[in-house]
Amino acid sequence: MSVASLRSGARPAVRRMAARPWPRAAMAGFAGVAGALGLAPWGAWWLTLPAILLLLVLRRHDATRGGAFLTGWAFGAGWFGLGLSWIVEPFFVDAARDGWMAPFAVVLLCGGLALFWGAVFALAHRRSAALLVALWVAAEMARGVVFTGFPWAMPGHVFIGTPVSQLAALGGAPLLTLIALGLPAAALSIGRSFWLAVPALACAGAWVVLDPGPAPAPSPDAPLVRLVQPNAVQSLKWDPDWAPVFHDRLMSLTAEGPVPDLVVWPETALPWLLDQSEAALAEGVAAARGAPLALGIQRREAARYYNSAIVVDGEGRIASLYDKTHLVPFGEYIPFGEVAARFGIHGLAASEGGGYTPGPGLHPVAVPGIGLALPLICYEGIFAREINDAAATGALRPRLMLLMTNDAWFGTLSGPYQHFAQARLRAIEQRMPMARVANTGVSGMIDAQGRVTAQIGLGETGALDAALPPRGAAPAYARWGDGPMIAALLLLGLAAMCRNRLDRGRVGA
Repeated sequence: MSVASLRSGARPAVRRMAARPWPRAAMAGFAGVAGALGLAPWGAWWLTLPAILLLLVLRRHDATRGGAFLTGWAFGAGWFGLGLSWIVEPFFVDAARDGWMAPFAVVLLCGGLALFWGAVFALAHRRSAALLVALWVAAEMARGVVFTGFPWAMPGHVFIGTPVSQLAALGGAPLLTLIALGLPAAALSIGRSFWLAVPALACAGAWVVLDPGPAPAPSPDAPLVRLVQPNAVQSLKWDPDWAPVFHDRLMSLTAEGPVPDLVVWPETALPWLLDQSEAALAEGVAAARGAPLALGIQRREAARYYNSAIVVDGEGRIASLYDKTHLVPFGEYIPFGEVAARFGIHGLAASEGGGYTPGPGLHPVAVPGIGLALPLICYEGIFAREINDAAATGALRPRLMLLMTNDAWFGTLSGPYQHFAQARLRAIEQRMPMARVANTGVSGMIDAQGRVTAQIGLGETGALDAALPPRGAAPAYARWGDGPMIAALLLLGLAAMCRNRLDRGRVGA
């Protein structure tokens, strides 16, 4: 039997499967899993575009709006099922207490986020791919806001680490998502013979035009920032027997080598509250040998607890204080937490049943000898809109972003790498360097083009001195935020709707 005859026999079988809702949903789910391989740490963006193309072909077989919803939801469930597979990791840090919640977290989070995509496909049923793309990008922007927001694993994130990511300076992650969805849609509208050629040529052109090249050599007078990664395993981090071990690591890593201009420790670097850490901070100041010290620490004010970041000057005085504003729901706080605690439900990272109290908002802080820095604690690094609001573009524009995190919660497979990738995207959006320090990794210095100039790997213990890269001028996204993208999506949606009406009019004539 010839290859041609095999193909001709296979096509009707595939069409019959695609015409049935549940087989079509299974194919869409498979495509979603394949598409998510474009995310960190896999980085196979070249699989994402064909996966979205397959999905767009499958949606042509949706006979009903309900079927369209199922197709979009299945793709999203596959995408988030793989992309957010790390979400089970925090529940197994204390498996005896929290392990029972892991299956519910996976099903509710991944299935719930897929509802956004299912709704988009239902709304765009029997409408053009252009309208679908506009609605899809809008839904991804909404996903970053609704229910406190969770803009993680967006389709545009597959371009992080590629030259295409430089376009985030113009329109942030939404613009990258528009490209990731729009290229397959454009290829499909042109014709089958160009399905692979158009995305490939477009990405090849972007590689040439947008590639910033390797990072230049640092300036001789650039401030030296020491990133300290103590590698405190989460299951032992709060163990009284291990706390002195991790504390000694911080001290020895801080004291080694030449004196830097700034030392940065990770989130909750000390296992004690701020008002109980006077001796530990004094040791840190001595180890820093006159350099300012930035670190994450918990603090208590009356009956409230805060996840905070402080900057301590060379004399041991607290020069700046920041309280984390965007808390992790069901992690750092539980709605009606004290009541939920009676039933064994606790915030995974919270000190008390009620969890932490949010601070008044993101704001720059002064770092002696460096200038203004924008502190970000863990989860806050994924919210581009909030960073835009806090990073002023005038005289108060920060010199750098300081991200202190404890990614030990996220396991070792994909979560820490995806979190680090988003830090690179924030640097591009602001054209501002970022010093990122994680408890167990990945820690690194990121320049204003999103290039990693220094890095400590996941699961490593160490300190790294990195020159602070220069800050660029505030780009379009830092100045105008999501406004231009919202306007562009409205225009695209209106144009697509007008085109649909014209097409129906021609058919009716």
